[in-house]
Amino acid sequence: MKYVLFVAGILILTLGISFTIQSELGTSPFDALLVGLSQNVGLSVGSWEVIIAFLLIGFNSLLKQQKPELLGLITAFITGIGIDIWLYVSDSLITPEVWYTKLMTFVIGLVIISIGTAIYLQTNFAPIPIDRLTLILHEVTRTPLFMSRTFIYLVFLILAFQLSGPIWIGTLLTVCFAGLLLQFIMGHTKKIIDRILTDMDTSSSTEHEKEHSI
Repeated sequence: MKYVLFVAGILILTLGISFTIQSELGTSPFDALLVGLSQNVGLSVGSWEVIIAFLLIGFNSLLKQQKPELLGLITAFITGIGIDIWLYVSDSLITPEVWYTKLMTFVIGLVIISIGTAIYLQTNFAPIPIDRLTLILHEVTRTPLFMSRTFIYLVFLILAFQLSGPIWIGTLLTVCFAGLLLQFIMGHTKKIIDRILTDMDTSSSTEHEKEHSI
């Protein structure tokens, strides 16, 4: 069940990313960097997700002074595939044309991203390297989660700007509110996921006891 929640969280996350890209109001600084690299250098947005993840794994390893968490590449690979698939599907299904539909698409995407991120992070299995970096900074600096997230977003904002990524009002909203939204949603999803995993463990233990008694 843990791995099902993990994959589900990633797929929800990437669906949200596709919504923000399709809104044309700007994306998160990290996604803006990926789109900028895709448009200026080549390769798909999902491919750059994997490449940047590989670089971040090395950086996180240096920051924590431990072996690289190569499992993060699995997460990044699934995320990259998810982004490319959702972008392909949503290209014809999600076409907001006026400002309020674009804003609605962006807000929905931002909420979906936070829900997906919160779900897969709660499984404690190979976070996306950028999310691992958020957690590392949160631990090292002993600052609230949203502050660590916001700092990372500002760094990627500068890089995305240099590559003419999709930076606009949505990017500013992401920098200001994504961290807070993630922290709020994680508080709720933790209770739900812990309950699900506990119920699953209890059910498995009960079944094992029945088989043993037989």
